[in-house]
This record gives sequence, structure tokens and C-alpha cells, in this order.
Amino acid sequence: MIKGNCGCSMGNTCRGSFKGILHQGYNQPDEQSTATASNSKRHASSDHSNSEHSFSSLTSQELTPKKDSNLPLISPTKKDTIMRRSVDNQAYYVLGHKTPNIRDLYTLGRKLGQGQFGTTYLCTEILTGMDYACKSICKRKLISKEDVEDVRREIQIMHHLAGHKNIVTIKGAYEDPLYVHIVMELCSGGELFDRIIQRGHYSERKAAELTKIIVGVVEACHSLGVMHRDLKPENFLLVNKDDDFSLKAIDFGLSVFFKPGIQHIVCILLNYQHIKILKMFVKKKHQDIKI
Repeated sequence: MIKGNCGCSMGNTCRGSFKGILHQGYNQPDEQSTATASNSKRHASSDHSNSEHSFSSLTSQELTPKKDSNLPLISPTKKDTIMRRSVDNQAYYVLGHKTPNIRDLYTLGRKLGQGQFGTTYLCTEILTGMDYACKSICKRKLISKEDVEDVRREIQIMHHLAGHKNIVTIKGAYEDPLYVHIVMELCSGGELFDRIIQRGHYSERKAAELTKIIVGVVEACHSLGVMHRDLKPENFLLVNKDDDFSLKAIDFGLSVFFKPGIQHIVCILLNYQHIKILKMFVKKKHQDIKI
């Protein structure tokens, strides 16, 4: 990029400088040849030598490109800055468009949870006073194009699955210079994982009812062409802490759209994977497995 700019700048300058110098250089040998014709023949060789020496001196000194103050020079630094600014502006909106300021619509409150890319806060809608959950994703952590696409796809999938009684409902998505905010319904009952730890064990009937709800979520996602790819007790929340079956599936950050017959990357949850399965994948050296 800088090489191209310098080439353009030097090319314009060289053409402006050489134009006047070459004109001056070609006239001087003509004047010398006129003077040589008026002299005697015995001085012809000497004058011819002087003429060659003069033109050689002109070639080595005056034909050197000089800076033409009348020609504007292109500043590589300035152009680089413009190009970088253009790239930054293009990647500035993760959502692809400008959105309203979330603080004009919601009041952010206490922290509810922490993930790899984002933090979830309690937020209250200013107009209605209703409480929601806001997942704020730090844009600084989105270091690749794939990271940005993952955030966009997560929001798209949440809208796509909206309406299912056991899938968290998205309220809206907003963006500011530092964060992408996903506002969704609040599930104040806590994680299914914590409820399992608290209870210690479930009866076979209750365990079957919980499993039926989870499998129903998977079936609903698959029927709409979505793979969650991160199913675990931590990603199921209880809407009501007094109701063990008020489950809502959350966190579609690893989810993808799929079509039958198309292979997708396998995601392995280390905490819930049998060691034999892990060894099998390592032994086969699968390159498309995220661990």
C-alpha cells in the first residue's frame, strides 16, 4: 500500500522534473556542435570530447529527479490513516447498522452472570418498569471475522426460535462503541445445574419430566434447522425458583443453522464428555473438533 503511494508520488514528480531537464540537456549539445563547426578541424576531436564530458556531467547531476513544488505530493501516512479509518468504520457496527442507545431505553443494574465473551446484567425498561436480562458482549474480544459472525448468528437464531415456551425470548439487540447488548426475558430462578446440586437427586419421574422438556427443546431447534451445540445444565434457566419445570434454554453463541447431509464442526463439552470419547477423537485426529 505504501509502496504504491510512493510510486505514484515519485512518478508524478519525476515526469515534471525530467521534462524541463531533458529539454535543457538536448539543447546544450546542439550549441556545442555549432561552436565546433566554426573552429578548425584540428580542434574538432578536443571539442567533441569536451561536449561528451559536458553531457556526461549533465546526465549524472542535472538529470537527477528534483522535487517540483508545483505538484501535489500524496502522503502515504495520510492515505493509510484514511484506509484504516474506512476499515474501522466498516467493522464498527457488529450488527451491521446503527441502533438506539440502550441507556435511553433501559437502566442497567446488578451483574447476573459471566461468560467467555459477555456479562449478563439485570436491566429495567424505562417505559414500562419491567425487568429483563441484558447480555453485554465486549466488542474488543471479537478479534476475528468469525467472532463477529457468531454474534450476528446468535441474535438471528434467537429471533428465529422466538415463541417456544422453553426457549428464552429475545427482546432486542443494541450496540454502542464498546458493547453489543442482547436484551431477553429474565429467568430469575437460577441455573438447572445449581438446582440439581441443591436437590442432590431427583426421583425417576421428575428426572423423566425434565428430560422430556430438554429433548423437546432439541426437537424444536432441529425442526427449525438449528443445532444448539452447547447443551448442558448451566444453559437451562428456571423462570420461577419455585417451579422445577419452568425451564428455558439459553446461550445460542455456538448454535448454527444446518441442512441435512452437510457436515458441521463438532463441539465437545469437556466437563460432560466421557474420557473414552475424548480419546477416540484424539486418536482419529479430527481437525474439525472444538474442545
